[in-house]
Amino acid sequence: YFRMELMHAEKLRKEKQEFEKAKMDVVNLDYPEEILKGELARIIYKNSVSKIKGAEFHVSLLSIAQLFDFAKDLQREIYDDLQTLHTDDPLTWDYVARRELEIESQPGEEQPTTKQAKAVEVGRREDRCCAVYEEAVKTLSTGELHPPEWRVEVTVFMDRLERTMTAFRKARELRLLPELQYKQWIQLLLNNDFLKEALEVAVAGTELFRDSVMMWQMKLQVLIHSKSPDIAMLFEEAFVCLKPQGCLPLWISWAEWSEGAKSQEDTEAIFKKAMLSITGADSVTLKDKYLDWAYRSGGYKKARAVFKSLQESRPFSVDFFRKIIQFEKEQDSCKMANLREYYERALREFGSVDSDLWMDYIKEELNHPLGRPENCGQIYWRAMKMLQGESAEVFVAKHAMHQAGHL
Repeated sequence: YFRMELMHAEKLRKEKQEFEKAKMDVVNLDYPEEILKGELARIIYKNSVSKIKGAEFHVSLLSIAQLFDFAKDLQREIYDDLQTLHTDDPLTWDYVARRELEIESQPGEEQPTTKQAKAVEVGRREDRCCAVYEEAVKTLSTGELHPPEWRVEVTVFMDRLERTMTAFRKARELRLLPELQYKQWIQLLLNNDFLKEALEVAVAGTELFRDSVMMWQMKLQVLIHSKSPDIAMLFEEAFVCLKPQGCLPLWISWAEWSEGAKSQEDTEAIFKKAMLSITGADSVTLKDKYLDWAYRSGGYKKARAVFKSLQESRPFSVDFFRKIIQFEKEQDSCKMANLREYYERALREFGSVDSDLWMDYIKEELNHPLGRPENCGQIYWRAMKMLQGESAEVFVAKHAMHQAGHL
């Protein structure tokens, strides 16, 4: 009945088109818009799925609707309902995943023409398909699923994974797979604990994209997941292939891994090596990370030692100084002498642009038990001399508001 109504609507649509082509008047002929759009078929669909339950029947109606090009809206509605009404049925997830392999570029989008573009398009579809199966495994594992169904779902997923791995290998052999696809493959495999396959993809990726920091990071991720003993060796290899200034993310990843897996001495050795290798703007982030790690791992004493060792190693961020000031203030015996030292060093670097530093320095002298309020006037005039343009105006306004509040 459902199919018949769709066929009837299609027949009427063709008739109407013929009349219009022949420039005949169709006003007096009976072509209601609802019938032409397949509204009767939609009513049949809605009534039938309310009485006949199950994903299998639902999919059978969708398969019929997909035979009729004019019924795109109806197809979309049935497809959306399938996912809403039958989330806990493995058949739904399998259907959705298979459909991702068949969805072509949207109308209006540029169609892939070259071999490489087609391979990329296939890769994207395979990605979407695997993402659906991955979501299925998460969703179905939390529900009441009968063991046979679960086995079917896992078997299908494994079958898909094997197919996608085969597709990956073919694309890799043809050197058609872009860098981002490698990353997506590795992430997918790691998420599902396929470590051997993930390493295979990561090795291929670093061979093909030897100067890509992202690929080396993905390989590192795989080795960490695998608890490999070769991590230090990987870094040495990476630093041979990569330009030093691009390596900041790798150094940070290495230090973060070391913090959880190695001794304090080993981690500090990594930071020290990194400081020798990374210069310029990238070193700003590295110094902030190094100071954070020092406080986390060795407390204030360690953080102060690291600060002292770096205090002449420009460039800095304002945060670098604000961190050490905060660490000092968190101590039971917060020393005003140390705070003055930190503020003075910060102002040497940022005193011409950062009005907040000057204001906070003044507040510290006013509020600290060992502060010297008599110093505030001198700090104010130093600020007025150093701050430039709008920064000076902002400082004057903030200082006036603070004085009014303080009084």
